[in-house]
Amino acid sequence: MTDAHRSGLETRLRERRDRGRKLLVPYITGGLGDDWVATLEAVAAAGADAIEVGLPFSDPMIDGPVIQEASMRALAAGATPEGLVRRLETADVGDTPLVVMTYYNLVARAGLRRMASLLSTCGVSGAILPDLPVDEVDPWKAEADEAGVATVLLAAPTSPERRLRLIAARASGFLYAVGVMGVTGERAALATSASLIARRCKEVTDLPVLVGVGISTPEQAVEVCGVADGVAVGTAIVRRMLEGDGPEGVAKLVASFRESLDAM
Repeated sequence: MTDAHRSGLETRLRERRDRGRKLLVPYITGGLGDDWVATLEAVAAAGADAIEVGLPFSDPMIDGPVIQEASMRALAAGATPEGLVRRLETADVGDTPLVVMTYYNLVARAGLRRMASLLSTCGVSGAILPDLPVDEVDPWKAEADEAGVATVLLAAPTSPERRLRLIAARASGFLYAVGVMGVTGERAALATSASLIARRCKEVTDLPVLVGVGISTPEQAVEVCGVADGVAVGTAIVRRMLEGDGPEGVAKLVASFRESLDAM
């Protein structure tokens, strides 16, 4: 992919990585509470390099109990994929790229071209569809590429070398290295697999490599960023949203990750 065809997401992350910055991509659940947009804005101001916004789905495959609970609350409050994406268009996040994370059922139901166009129109730079395998990604990727939306793909610790190279070749925006097999959630210690998959990904791509799933503390983020270009942090943030910490409380947590990464 040439520079002219890279999404704003990939361009921003590459530029920051190449200046020596470790990348931080927090995740929040769209529609969780009346202040979710204020939380999004606070997270951007706290030093996020990009932000994942989860579009709630009733039958997720990779989300653990905390994010499942957040999604159920958002759905019960009336959240819809299109409504959430359109709300992103008015969020004041400066130049921080936004990435939606959801499941292929919602995208297929909306229509691939229509969803890609909606994301682009509303200023969303990328999409993560964890249940869409690389073998079946081309129809979506064609529409996403046309709309200027990056297709972020996941690389699992169990991916064999040939498949890992295929995933890396088809991904754009960044490569999401899954730190540990299983669902999302906080862990007491960084899994050995996190650094191993980060290293394997770095060997097969020049895309920014971010490790997510199982990154729970700033200390764990620093540890894995000895190899990786950055981290995606979800459950630890969403738990604070569920507990009612509010935008300021969530931003304080994000700032603690930022400070630790900047101190490396």
